[in-house]
Amino acid sequence: MKTFLFIIIVLISGAFAGFVHGTVNFAIVEPYLDQAIGIENQNLFATGEEEDTPEFWVEYEGYRTWQKGGQILAGVILGVSVGSLFGIVFALSRNSLPGSNDVKKSLVLAGIMWLTLYFIPFLKYPANPPTVGDTETVVLRAILYLTFIAISGFGAVGFYQLSKKLQNNKKLLALLGYGVFISAVFLAMPENPDEITAPMNLVNEFRIMSVLGVTSFWISVGIILGLLWNRLLTKQETPQSYS
Repeated sequence: MKTFLFIIIVLISGAFAGFVHGTVNFAIVEPYLDQAIGIENQNLFATGEEEDTPEFWVEYEGYRTWQKGGQILAGVILGVSVGSLFGIVFALSRNSLPGSNDVKKSLVLAGIMWLTLYFIPFLKYPANPPTVGDTETVVLRAILYLTFIAISGFGAVGFYQLSKKLQNNKKLLALLGYGVFISAVFLAMPENPDEITAPMNLVNEFRIMSVLGVTSFWISVGIILGLLWNRLLTKQETPQSYS
């Protein structure tokens, strides 16, 4: 029953946070996607790869309508998967997190995971709108980005384990160690191979909106999971495996 409750809480918090993420993306990121794809289409017309015909626009509008319609559903699916990871990490680290209640603890963990799994990798490999990037480098860019996420995430876990072995007044050494470690990784990892040919104001505004969209997910999942945990699980004995 307790495990069942845990799974329900994780799934609900992840799904709702994903819904928020998808909705925010639809509201603030999609307009920039429309602009970027518009530039991409004009480039296709200019190079002769596509013809500016009514048939093209009918097909394009149909695809974009379908794509926009799936934005929120995709957010929910992604939210459930990332929220599951978040719930497991929260269960394992809850007793070590600072904060006077589960909402504060959950928000602290969400902030740590946002920083180490999203924002630091984002600084090295920021999101770009569709018109930026060579299709031949898609796999390379994905490998670089996922590699940075893995290094940052496992590095954070490693230095967290190290902090548990240090005395109270020396725990900051572990935080400093992570900072030095990830800075070295940041400098050592290859740069994004693609040249940015789109207007920089469009690229920068797209990146800012992307950060806000992802940040909305982490804030939401932190608040929702913390509230549900506080209301439901603390009324019962916490399973030994979660301590």
